[in-house]
Amino acid sequence: MGFRKKNKSPPVLSHEFVIQNHADMVSCLAMIILLGLMFEVTAKFAIMFITVQYNVTQWSFEGFQPYEKSEPVNLYQYGPKDVATVFFYLLIAVILHALIQEYILDKMNRRLHLSKTKHSKFNESGQLAAFYLFSFIWGCSILTAEDFATNPTFLWEGYPHTHMVFQVKFFYICQIAYWLHALPELYFQKVRKEDIPRQLYYICLYVVHITGAYVLNLHRLGLVLLVPHYLVELLFHASRLFYFSDENKQKGFTLWALLFVIARLLTLTLSVLTFGFGLPRTENQGFSLAEGNFNVLTVRMTCLAAICLTQAWMMWKFINFQLKKWREHSQNQASKKKTVSPKSKPHKREPARGEEARLILSAAVCHHLLDVYI
Repeated sequence: MGFRKKNKSPPVLSHEFVIQNHADMVSCLAMIILLGLMFEVTAKFAIMFITVQYNVTQWSFEGFQPYEKSEPVNLYQYGPKDVATVFFYLLIAVILHALIQEYILDKMNRRLHLSKTKHSKFNESGQLAAFYLFSFIWGCSILTAEDFATNPTFLWEGYPHTHMVFQVKFFYICQIAYWLHALPELYFQKVRKEDIPRQLYYICLYVVHITGAYVLNLHRLGLVLLVPHYLVELLFHASRLFYFSDENKQKGFTLWALLFVIARLLTLTLSVLTFGFGLPRTENQGFSLAEGNFNVLTVRMTCLAAICLTQAWMMWKFINFQLKKWREHSQNQASKKKTVSPKSKPHKREPARGEEARLILSAAVCHHLLDVYI
């Protein structure tokens, strides 16, 4: 972890040295980019990393009469220079990740005395819960300001949506930067080998879907779908944090299960409505990289198939876990009925001990299933 003082210093540039001091190294690199603003020669290159690029100024007229008062509106497009901006905020995400880990999660872990498995999952949920909470509040503020969610036709009317306000573009830059920073964090955080495939799956899915919405000028649909999804994921990871602190606190998972299904249905409904009915009826049909227009059948069906397959995969995992949990519960109930017999009635202490043992066994099975899933 970064920002730590170790008694024994590992060899310079060794794996342990990089892992312990990665946040300090990244901070130095970010400071070098910021110092570039102080010199005229390097300022134009440093600005490309720090500020949002491709500003387009438009004028909003209050009427159609000449010499009418107008106000400039700053809008933004995307381009190759966004890669530099994403890289800089990727560095910022690594630094913030280390700060949260050092000053919040590590202190909580020392108090809870968790096992190695729960310790890794607790850190994962703590980091993701903080990110989902911040992104959900930020996304809701954008939806409220831009009226994306009040009118569904706003998702496809006027496509291609090549222009974005500052908040929308900066939101997507930060989203892409965060999920890209999660890839090196698998190394920096010493994630267990058995947990790496699971985390790689959802990290890559986030990167592909968010980048796809950004590049294909579908940022309105992407934002509307991300906000409820982040709310569901926030509830799940918050419930998991409470579960690790006290295993009796499991009510949050019930609410999460309900909202999880609703979010999947909402995602599928809006996706089918946009790609199946909205975009095919817009005026701008065709494929043009210069105009940012990707409104052709192939692109629409590819995007819809990607979303549907992702939602189906998520639902399959969810249903599989629920069925497994239900089968274990049914087996426990059946075993209880078989063990109860008339011959055991005269013995008063043995059924009590057997009942206590069965309750302990069933509780252990439920906790094991929760640990496997969460």
